[in-house]
Amino acid sequence: MYPIFFRIPEWLPLIGGAPITSFGVFMFLTFMVGGLVLRPEVERVGLDQEKAWDFIVMGVVGGILGAKAYYVILNYPSLFADPIGSIFSRGGMVWYGGFLGGLAAVSWEVRKSGLRWAQMADLIAPVLAIGYAVGRMGCFFVGDDYGRPTDAWFGVKFPEGAPPTRVSAMENHFGIEVDPRLVERFGEVIPVHPTQLYEVVMSLMIFGFLWRIRKHSYGEGWIWWIWFVLAGAGRFLVEFVRLKDDRFWGMFTMAQVISLVLIFVGVLGILRTMQSRNSDSKEFA
Repeated sequence: MYPIFFRIPEWLPLIGGAPITSFGVFMFLTFMVGGLVLRPEVERVGLDQEKAWDFIVMGVVGGILGAKAYYVILNYPSLFADPIGSIFSRGGMVWYGGFLGGLAAVSWEVRKSGLRWAQMADLIAPVLAIGYAVGRMGCFFVGDDYGRPTDAWFGVKFPEGAPPTRVSAMENHFGIEVDPRLVERFGEVIPVHPTQLYEVVMSLMIFGFLWRIRKHSYGEGWIWWIWFVLAGAGRFLVEFVRLKDDRFWGMFTMAQVISLVLIFVGVLGILRTMQSRNSDSKEFA
């Protein structure tokens, strides 16, 4: 779509001609939206609003490092072939790696601040949902993480995607055979499922639901575990139409396996939280 929104004017010193990428713009928007959503929630539980930005900064730094590290590990052959290029390339980030890295960094900040992790996790869960939606818009404009070829009216072509949705690129990069009928109808550039937008819609719905129930009467951590289940379920479903080259056990991908783990852990967390609440209720009855 639009991997580069515009370039800085050449006459500016040092930065003249530098590209302003759609990925970078939406990463910045993710940072800003996350902070704006988290600030009033942090204040609601009696903390300084500025503490929200500490968590956001730690989440962004840990997320970027984790996303890049996960990508490098998954694509270790390219690391040996071009270590500098693999590590410092603009692209090459994996969401689950970013989640783990961001979680570790934010958990460290929570511990350092002497706060209750479960309480903060409930505040952060809606932020993750809306942040994921904004981030996936960046993927859409870059033309990354798209789905399988389709002839549906809502299919989208990415002639400058990463990689482009050209027949040769999809066959060489993903190892799939494009239906000749699609080639005959659309030519070299094939429309695909805009799975980025599917995830945007699902994440906004998850955010709306979590935001609506955020003042629940259950124990701390309940919202967090619900997000685990919903986010895992959404990603699991989208992966069926994602164009991936890491499928095993037939149609399943590594992301789906991780999603099932998230769902399982989330369900256990919900049950444990509700059980703890019931125990507390009986104790004070």
